Amino acid sequence: MPLTLYGFGRVNSQVVGLTRDLRVLWMLEETGLPYQVRGLDHPAGEFRSEEFRRLSPFSQAPVLDDEGFVLTETGAVVLYLAEKTGKLMPADLKGRAQVTRWCFAALNTLEPPLFQIAMIDLFGAADPTGAQRRPGLVEWADRGLSGLEDWLKERPYLTGEEFTVADLLMTTVLREVRHGGVLERYPRVSAYRERCEARPSWQRTLDAYEQRLGVAAGSAR
Repeated sequence: MPLTLYGFGRVNSQVVGLTRDLRVLWMLEETGLPYQVRGLDHPAGEFRSEEFRRLSPFSQAPVLDDEGFVLTETGAVVLYLAEKTGKLMPADLKGRAQVTRWCFAALNTLEPPLFQIAMIDLFGAADPTGAQRRPGLVEWADRGLSGLEDWLKERPYLTGEEFTVADLLMTTVLREVRHGGVLERYPRVSAYRERCEARPSWQRTLDAYEQRLGVAAGSAR
């Protein structure tokens, strides 16, 4: 039986290409597992339905249903898929620990300031304190990005020569500020993001995502 992913079927135009179901969709394309998507209409309130709240305690997508085994939180879901398939995850304990380390770094160290910057840029004048808060957030982000820039000096991917689930998560985090100028001072980080996004699995993910949302080709890039 195919896995079922509850994701976005309709979103506000401002967040096309930023929704976190893209992380799991990319992972599913990487693994080759059969899956189907149940797209929910976010603006219409389908995330607040009782049916969906039984699956997702915070009324958030994505949600993975693997023949009755239900899992939420993107980091947990992509790690589960890596363990289930043996894809994008080393076989040895220490190798897996290093990949897990960088998954946490992406979500806990890099994403907090980058996501806030993205939201400020997204809402613009509708956020009355955004312009005041943004420089401090950029300074916070720079601490993580400078460390990542140095780390990538000696390796093409986070844990060495192979693309892993950690790179998948890190790339989706970096994409949050791809239009905000935040990455311009970090050529290795920018090249790394482009290298990861060049994978055919990511291109397939975006194509299917744009079709499902009914948006113009290229809108999610």
